[in-house]
Amino acid sequence: MVFSSLLFIYLFFAVTMFVYCYVGTIQKKNVVLLIASLIFYAWGGPKYLILLLVMALISWFFAIQIHHFRKSPALKRVCLVLGVGLQLALLGYFKYAGFILENVKRITGVPEVIPEIVLPIGISFYTFQLISYVVDVYREEVAPQKKYWLVLLYCSLFHQCIAGPIVRYKDVAREIEHRRPKIPEIGRGINRFTIGLVKKAVFANSCAQIADTLLPEAIIPFNSVPALGLWLGALMYMLQIYLDFSAYSDMAIGMGLMVGFHYKENFNYPYISDTVTEFWRRWHISLSSFFRDYVYIPLGGNRKGARRTIFNLFIVWALTGLWHGASWNFVLWGLYYFVFLVLEKQVLLNKLKSLPKAVNHIYTLVVVYFGWIIFKFTDLSRIGLMLKGMLGLNHNGFMNMEVAVTFKNNIFFIIVAIIACTPLVSNGYKWMCRKCKTVALLKYLRRVIEVAGPVVLLLLATMALVGNSYNPFLYFQF
Repeated sequence: MVFSSLLFIYLFFAVTMFVYCYVGTIQKKNVVLLIASLIFYAWGGPKYLILLLVMALISWFFAIQIHHFRKSPALKRVCLVLGVGLQLALLGYFKYAGFILENVKRITGVPEVIPEIVLPIGISFYTFQLISYVVDVYREEVAPQKKYWLVLLYCSLFHQCIAGPIVRYKDVAREIEHRRPKIPEIGRGINRFTIGLVKKAVFANSCAQIADTLLPEAIIPFNSVPALGLWLGALMYMLQIYLDFSAYSDMAIGMGLMVGFHYKENFNYPYISDTVTEFWRRWHISLSSFFRDYVYIPLGGNRKGARRTIFNLFIVWALTGLWHGASWNFVLWGLYYFVFLVLEKQVLLNKLKSLPKAVNHIYTLVVVYFGWIIFKFTDLSRIGLMLKGMLGLNHNGFMNMEVAVTFKNNIFFIIVAIIACTPLVSNGYKWMCRKCKTVALLKYLRRVIEVAGPVVLLLLATMALVGNSYNPFLYFQF
């Protein structure tokens, strides 16, 4: 995995950008990006490249048919159902068939053998992108793309194909054929990419090491880790999952800027939220907005009374959980947030307004903290044991020397990792940019940061990847 990361940065991406900048027209640049994206995707599983090609073909074909039958509502609707239905059927087979058969077997005893279906990398991301494209054409919010290979380019761009954000076609439709990258934006893209790379290689990977040491897997009994170790492990997992996922979004946004694409923000410092509602406005924004626009609002949103609103929210959050993985813990995780969001909507928001901001913030962090415990363990029985262990009820005690040493050795890293989850550094840089107009020293410091910063960050990430073979891809199940 380390070799693959360095190979991507110093060979694949470097060569792709060199060739991309060398060729002249935007059409040739798109060809370069398409070839590079298909090679990149095939790198992780060549046979599933065919699936990506087929799913892009389905969306391209039915979007054109929807436009063709735009004056015939019935035929137009049939094309929509077929276009979206086939995409969901393929997603359902590869991601959920094994899960469904396992549950059927528990009830009926058949089938005796459940086939092993390998999950194609990134299928949930590019499926949702293709669905949003077909639906937006149906809604006449965007014109259909007549060229199949450009639809394929849209859904396969290596910047965001396997880890998001979920990019809507209407947001990049013009840029696919008419973008012109500007030097300042390329510079911002490089800076954003290196920030994301450090987030992943230095912070997320280090958090993962501590979390995986303290949070036992199925083969390790919970009584082997004391209560405070489990609390610390859950904290490190909470930091890891944000730093890991937001890092991929940072890198995608940065690489997009380098070639002229403007992807919307996917994370907005969710751990500074004062309510669970606010948390979900800041966390995985592209997914939340997808379910809002393509599920919640079409179901009626909040326009059909309180009961229907709650039902619509139930559907959305059950699907949100299931999107994250084919396991009951993800469904439980989604419904866990459904309960808190409904409570806030019906009761808590007005009461929270009267409380100090710090109390609201602590309340939100506690809810999110325990939510990640549900998310972490696919075995539901492990969740119960984990919660018992956190109270010292698994005969595991509260502290031992190993946990104390782990905490002591990593205390400064933990503080820095927490700061990395807040806008403190970003706000400090913005303050310096404002003040540098009047303070000469700050103006000089800003120039040094802009020139040397990406280089330093790239070197730090490289050293971290070379010196640490632990580089998990946390979102592989998507």
